[in-house]
Amino acid sequence: MAQADRTDLPAGARGYDGFDGVIGRTSSVSRPWWPEEPTAPAGAPNIVVILVDDMGYSDISPFGAEIDTPNIDRLARNGFRLSNYHTTPVCSPSRAALLTGLNPHRAGYGSVANSDPGFPGLRLELADDVLTLPEILRAGGYATYAVGKWHLVRDANMGPGRDRSSWPVQRGFDSYYGSLEGLNSFFYPNQLIADNTVVDVAEYPDDYYVTDDLTDRAISQITALRAQAPTKPFFLYFAHIAMHGPHQVKEADLAKYRGRYGQGWDEVRRQRFQRQIENGLFDPDTPMAERNTEPGFDAPLWDDLEPTEQERFQRYQEVYAAMVDSVDQSVGRVVDTLEQLGELDNTIIVFTSDNGGTAEGGPVGTRSYFSQFVHGPVPPDWERDVPHDQDLIGSAALGVHYPRGWGQASNTPFRFYKGQTFAGGVRVPFVVSWPNGLPRAADDTGVRRQFSYVTDLVPTLLELAGVDTPDHRHGRPAQERDGVSIADVLRDRDAQSPHTEQYAEFGGHRGYYRDGWKLVSLHRDPASVDDPAWELYDVTTDPAETTDLAARHPDKVAELAAAWDAAAWRNTVFPLYDRPADQLRRRPAEARLSDPIRILAGTPTLERYRSSRLIAYRDFVVEAELEGWTADDEGVIVAHGDQQGGYLLYVEAAAVHLVYNAYGRVRRESGRLPDGATALCLRASATPSVRWNLTVEAVCDGEASTIVKLDDQVQLVGMAPWTGISVGLDARGPVDPELRQRRGVFRFGPALRAVTYRPGPTRVGVDVRRGLDEAAERSAD
Repeated sequence: MAQADRTDLPAGARGYDGFDGVIGRTSSVSRPWWPEEPTAPAGAPNIVVILVDDMGYSDISPFGAEIDTPNIDRLARNGFRLSNYHTTPVCSPSRAALLTGLNPHRAGYGSVANSDPGFPGLRLELADDVLTLPEILRAGGYATYAVGKWHLVRDANMGPGRDRSSWPVQRGFDSYYGSLEGLNSFFYPNQLIADNTVVDVAEYPDDYYVTDDLTDRAISQITALRAQAPTKPFFLYFAHIAMHGPHQVKEADLAKYRGRYGQGWDEVRRQRFQRQIENGLFDPDTPMAERNTEPGFDAPLWDDLEPTEQERFQRYQEVYAAMVDSVDQSVGRVVDTLEQLGELDNTIIVFTSDNGGTAEGGPVGTRSYFSQFVHGPVPPDWERDVPHDQDLIGSAALGVHYPRGWGQASNTPFRFYKGQTFAGGVRVPFVVSWPNGLPRAADDTGVRRQFSYVTDLVPTLLELAGVDTPDHRHGRPAQERDGVSIADVLRDRDAQSPHTEQYAEFGGHRGYYRDGWKLVSLHRDPASVDDPAWELYDVTTDPAETTDLAARHPDKVAELAAAWDAAAWRNTVFPLYDRPADQLRRRPAEARLSDPIRILAGTPTLERYRSSRLIAYRDFVVEAELEGWTADDEGVIVAHGDQQGGYLLYVEAAAVHLVYNAYGRVRRESGRLPDGATALCLRASATPSVRWNLTVEAVCDGEASTIVKLDDQVQLVGMAPWTGISVGLDARGPVDPELRQRRGVFRFGPALRAVTYRPGPTRVGVDVRRGLDEAAERSAD
């Protein structure tokens, strides 16, 4: 430290920059000093924000659902429902806006954090001058905790040694436990993070379920704090992985909903809307949107379906309802903990969703989620739904998603889905409760119909908590927030909304709200992305956007279109993508992720994205080093993937076994491993039609011989294999469930030293590239 220029020092004493005490030659002539620790305002409330993924407006009972959600009901009875709350069309932008109060493009998240096109609005990392809610609250004397889905880190930065500046702990959370990914398996998560470290899980317990695990961690964070600091307020950000696909649920929860959806999605919509009117969310004369009929978004009449389709389709919704129920159970456990601590009444609890219900299951649903959800070029004959036993829907064995007819029911009474700027994509439930600070009058229904937006959450919570916002972050002036506090709206049912206008954009879909008018467009043709077909709605009387008034009010269309354009420039929305492939672009530095790599046996599982760069759309060779192998040595050589797709090479009974799981279609081939083998070599030769020809060679005395051959296998691309590469065991989700049941993770002994991946050239034919535009459109989900 440099000596400070101070005039209050005794003779012979010194001061130092940043130290307000006195330093003499001995302690007896020195004066100690301690910096003040941040202290929250007296009586400051705890804050719990519970964010659900891909859950539509009507999926909880306070917003019309038939699904049992008694714990969320309790919050609504003691608090408020925002019936006119809006978010962004997809997850990463919503999370960035919710945690920063900035409009999503200004925060750097015009899309999901799974690409890097190279423009400011799609930076997909939080900038150094962007303050987050946990950073502000921590500076204001709060403890800060996060569990669950993050999805604000580019997938290229999810592995060890990568930039962590947008990881939760670096963005203000004292502790974090969850998944950095945009989705995950509920029974076999591909990777979990504790603070800044990957949790080295080899095998999950038989009764593992990720929602329960996250809830256990959230409760332990709260109770551990209370054992150390009984009065310190805390902020808990609980971001559920549910309800994102693939949909998987515990059998005990599923049993409750068996047979409850035989009436179909049309009747469920009708009943939900009736309850919404009865609950005061809408006026009795409010029109409900008709079924979506636009190609690619359409949902058929339930009664027009074949009986076999109706039987299968209702099974998907049974799973979805059971998952919502499991989220409510989680809410109940957190609420019960707060009640046991005597702190429930002085805790602000927010429950909401990041966007509307989704159509990503397609017209008939899917049992092979990662085949359906490929984000790259595939041939026209690509199989997007691999048939499976219907009784397995919802289990760990399948990655299912409901047909989009159920997505439309989820978004009752609105049009369209996640990914679009119509109400179905952006209008979601919002419940807030704080009995001490926001008591509800006896004659107040608790419904607030004023417009509000996801950016309003930060300023509202800060005002309610009495915490000021710092001017700087890491020495740089902090960006100014876009959101405004709606605390007055919560306190006064007659207050006017302070949020009077708001732009929206995602994937070329546009929207603009101002004073009860909404201008919106549905993007279809990349070539005309900057020539929108505008529709205009009076959402004060027509919240479901059923009557297009654009032809009657051309001046209003022009006014709002100009306002959208100005807001787009101000918020770094441009450029819009007239070539869909541009939005999937990655930064050139990522090319090194496909360099050859040698992995020692027993190394923690390689992260998913890094693993995928070694094999996707390319030839590759996997070389396994054996030392002193004998017929007694058994176990897994290498495993990449899980039940939703992967490949596995193992040795058992002196034979080599190759298991190839093509999104649920499993092939097994085997051959004898010669005595004295010193290496095994798996070769995958890619074909232009996105297939692999696979061979396994054994090396003895320097000579290679083919012992297993498996041709014309559908490649694992997109987000498959979901679980990364393990050497010496089949960790986490099993590629081959039968082998897992027989041998567990089946660890290889010391005879296996290492495995080396040598990626080859990519090979994609002309016929495959024709699917690129379609795949890019699907990537919007």
